[in-house]
Amino acid sequence: MRASAAGWLRRRLGVEIADPAGAEPSVIPTVGSKELVALLPTLLGLQGSATTVLLPEIAYPTYEVGAVLAGLSVRRCDAPPADAGAVSLVWLNSPGNPHGRVLTDEQLRAWVEWGRAHGVPVVADECYITLGWDVSPRSILHPAIAGEDHTGLLAVHSLSKQSTAAGYRGGLLSGDPVLVRRVWEVRRHLGLLVPAPVQAAMVAALDDDAHVDAQRERYRARRERLAAAVRGAGMRIDHSEAGLYLWATRDEDCWTTIDRLAGLGIVAAPGSFYGAAGARHVRLALTASDERIDAAVERLR
Repeated sequence: MRASAAGWLRRRLGVEIADPAGAEPSVIPTVGSKELVALLPTLLGLQGSATTVLLPEIAYPTYEVGAVLAGLSVRRCDAPPADAGAVSLVWLNSPGNPHGRVLTDEQLRAWVEWGRAHGVPVVADECYITLGWDVSPRSILHPAIAGEDHTGLLAVHSLSKQSTAAGYRGGLLSGDPVLVRRVWEVRRHLGLLVPAPVQAAMVAALDDDAHVDAQRERYRARRERLAAAVRGAGMRIDHSEAGLYLWATRDEDCWTTIDRLAGLGIVAAPGSFYGAAGARHVRLALTASDERIDAAVERLR
């Protein structure tokens, strides 16, 4: 399993990790990525420390849930703060859910330097990293970002998006061997071990690039059709340069837009679910079938 994961990281992301068969694991399978996101502060032993977790202004809600479960406070910011204070963990998400925003190399390096300077682990949720449309997303573990080692850095990946394997619950954690081992030691005592049949399916998926490329083209075609219809209906699309969503707005309260779309039989996610900064946007997904995407396009027209 670890050898296949290491090969995938090398081929798809240009990331070299330590010997996957070594005593200190630098990549491990996880029960999907949501489990890891929700439990990571606890798995790292941060619970009860009265510290703060930094997460993006607009973010996947489970980052905050994980902090709350561990009894930690949350602070939202999109750039390294001047004062580290009592920060114990940083979450990055590039490409981002819900808005598809991709952090630049300069932004990623700034976070890496800040985290190392203050001794704070920086974790990048990269579940959509193979789905860049207008830009090519870069992993935080790439040598152009991390340098020659992965000290203080972790990256989270998932087969749910690139391989449409959400039901298999297959994910990966890689990066700093010290942090990876800390997570692994706790997870195995919680029974969070990936079953052998699922690991076998993950190996098959990680070793096969053809299905990833084929699915990527399906998403690309859906994106082109839906984006044109959304713009034609008078909405603006912000960010959305990567990932599986269109971050759209009519410059009105998101619930007003949700109501308009519901009247057309189209379900979207209100941007306020992802933070106060998203209150005037909605998230439209590319994960519906081609038939449903085409139906939405016709209704928007």
